[in-house]
Amino acid sequence: MSYLEYTVARTPSGLRKILYLNWPLFLLLCAVASIGFLMLYSVAGGSFNPWAEPQMKRFGLGVAVMFTVAMVPIHIWRNLAGLAYGISLALLVAVEFVGSVGMGAQRWIDLGFMRLQPSELMKIALVMMLAAYYDWLDVKKVSRPIWVLLPLILIALPTLLVLKQPDLGTSILLVAGGGIIMFLAGVSWWYFAAVIGAGVGVVTAVFKSRGTDWQLLKDYQFRRIDTFLDPSSDPLGAGYHITQAKIALGSGGFNGRGFMQGTQSRLNFLPEKHTDFIFVTLAEEFGFVGAFSLLGVYVGILAFCIISAVSNRDRFGSLLTLGIGATFFLFFAVNMAMVMGLAPVVGVPLPLVSYGGSAMLVLMLGFGLAQSAHVHKPRGVK
Repeated sequence: MSYLEYTVARTPSGLRKILYLNWPLFLLLCAVASIGFLMLYSVAGGSFNPWAEPQMKRFGLGVAVMFTVAMVPIHIWRNLAGLAYGISLALLVAVEFVGSVGMGAQRWIDLGFMRLQPSELMKIALVMMLAAYYDWLDVKKVSRPIWVLLPLILIALPTLLVLKQPDLGTSILLVAGGGIIMFLAGVSWWYFAAVIGAGVGVVTAVFKSRGTDWQLLKDYQFRRIDTFLDPSSDPLGAGYHITQAKIALGSGGFNGRGFMQGTQSRLNFLPEKHTDFIFVTLAEEFGFVGAFSLLGVYVGILAFCIISAVSNRDRFGSLLTLGIGATFFLFFAVNMAMVMGLAPVVGVPLPLVSYGGSAMLVLMLGFGLAQSAHVHKPRGVK
């Protein structure tokens, strides 16, 4: 019996698939989304429009996507990994020609009923592709230079296209997510040491290039770095966002000001209060207790992904689940660090809480893949 025949023969069916779902993970996702609905209701001044109601509909669609994806055997997703990566890469190229422009960046494709951000789709497609690659590759070859080169190319192509949009935050997430998959697959530490050394060199070059003909970053990106290093240098200009965010965070105290009582968001001092800076709104209204509780739910989601991956003897399913978990971690870690002044403002949404369609649907698609790996993992076989 071939591997494929064996896999199909052991694939659970019908009600058993539903029972095999990682239900604690799903309930935690619902809890996070509910927190998001609550905060979007609050920042709209006690109204389900214009943000909470559309977000609820998108989450409902996302749940349907997750369950649909989860029911498909994991070996099918393994076989489709290359196609998913190719389509995502083609969409990134298409953005350059037919993409919609918003807030000075060309990142979206208008589908009529929604605006699709291909860079969000690529985050999951890249994880799928790298997991399939390392599942195919002999473990003994993982650290050989020629077999390290291909995944680096797979990471570099979308990263360069996303940088051109420009979208520094997503570029960082793609590189970090791809690097985590390579590390988990067993690539030697020496490669990562070399990358860290090269990163130091790149950072140095970026600062040296400022004001020259070969400037490597946009002016607004340099202003974000300046703001990160010294927000008080321009409190009413480039430093306004992070200054107001810190005021809101501090005013929340331990227990918070109370639901819909946050002055920074209610009086519109806080910018992007329904997207990138929604965590600050939560911290102001519910204080340290609310912020820490949300972080605890996020950690719970990550923990269930890790537990599912560790218990999965299928290499592709395990790497895929860990990759989805890593992508989710990078989302909330970068967003929280950004709004607290621990990292430059790079425009990364808070997963399942910030208002947005593409990010939510793609995340639910990713968790659907993790659920598929959990449902269809080998059971009772030594």
